[in-house]
Amino acid sequence: MSEYEPIKKVSIICAKGGLDEVYPALIMANGARMDGIEASIFFTFFGLNAIMKKMVDNLKVATVGNAALNMAMPMMKFPITMPFPTLMGALPGVSSLATWMMKNEMEKLDVPPVSEFLEMISDAGGELYACKLAMDMFKLKKDDLVDEIQDVLTVGEFYEKSAGAQIIFT
Repeated sequence: MSEYEPIKKVSIICAKGGLDEVYPALIMANGARMDGIEASIFFTFFGLNAIMKKMVDNLKVATVGNAALNMAMPMMKFPITMPFPTLMGALPGVSSLATWMMKNEMEKLDVPPVSEFLEMISDAGGELYACKLAMDMFKLKKDDLVDEIQDVLTVGEFYEKSAGAQIIFT
């Protein structure tokens, strides 16, 4: 038997809205649900991008200022130790190419698109919430969000729902 107490509940904060930034929260929440762990995701600030009806299937990989793009180099048959040239990220079409490459690799691994992932998490009993402050700041209404979003919460309400949970910021 493990000397550690098993995790029973996780609350994940998704504050970034790029394709490569949203997947960690989705993968962690889905993995938690598959292991019988209660899971919720609180989408705030640019993380709202992932749950907006107009954006959910149009997320992009940011190529400007993304220091971790060396991870994509093997997809282009270059060594992972080779840095992605920052200046190239600003060229037209480079973000679209990086997005296409990531989606292509995810599809090969049978990783669902964001909209399908949200549906899977919700169907598995995961809870999905939007941040009220960010919604107000970006002038969004609940109708702008995908149907799987259960509610728009204040930070205080999120903390109440997260009582006893491990809080993870992605």
